[in-house]
Amino acid sequence: MPTDTLYGLAADVKNEAALEGVFEIKGRPSEMALPVLVANWEQVEMVADVSQPAAQELAAAFWPGSLTLVLPKRKDLSRLVTGGRETVAVRMPDHWVPLALATRLGHPITGTSANLSGQSDLRSVEELKSHLGNAVDAIVTAGPEPAGLQSTIVDLTGAVPMLLREGATPFDNVLNVWEGIVGTAPDAEGKGV
Repeated sequence: MPTDTLYGLAADVKNEAALEGVFEIKGRPSEMALPVLVANWEQVEMVADVSQPAAQELAAAFWPGSLTLVLPKRKDLSRLVTGGRETVAVRMPDHWVPLALATRLGHPITGTSANLSGQSDLRSVEELKSHLGNAVDAIVTAGPEPAGLQSTIVDLTGAVPMLLREGATPFDNVLNVWEGIVGTAPDAEGKGV
C-alpha cells in the first residue's frame, strides 16, 4: 500500500500468521522490529506504554506525518512486531490509505517498507508488481504515490529524544518542539540542560 513516505507492507498487528508473512515476503530477520502505523492516539495506546508525558504532544505536533516515535511496548504486543525488544516504533502517516485500513480494522497495522530486506526501496507500482506481486495478497494502488523519503525515527525511551534515523522530518524541528514541551533542550551528550 502507499503511505506518505514509501510503499509499505501492511499486516494486522494482532494476526501472527500475517506478521510471519511479512517476514517471509521481505526475507527479513525475525529480530528486526516492524514499524507500526496508527490512525489515532488510542491505537498508540494499544501497542505502547505512553507514560512518557511529552510523547502525545510530539505526536500532536508532527502527526499525521513522517515522524516515527519509539516508545516502550505494551507487554502483550507480539514479539514479531518488536523483534524481541522492549520498544515499538509507531507513526501516524499522512496518507488516507493506511489511515483507512487501520481505522476499519480498529487497531494498528504494520508499515515496514515494501521491499526485500536490504534492497532498495520500491518507488512505483510497476516495481512493486515486478518484485512482490506474486508474494502479497494485494497491491493497493489508490491514493497519491509516496513522496519517497523515509520517516525520521526518534527514540523517546530515555530522558531526551535520541535520533535513530534522519528522514523527512528534520530532527532539529523535533528538538525545538521538545524544548517547548519540557522546557529544556538536550546538550551535546543528550542530557537535558
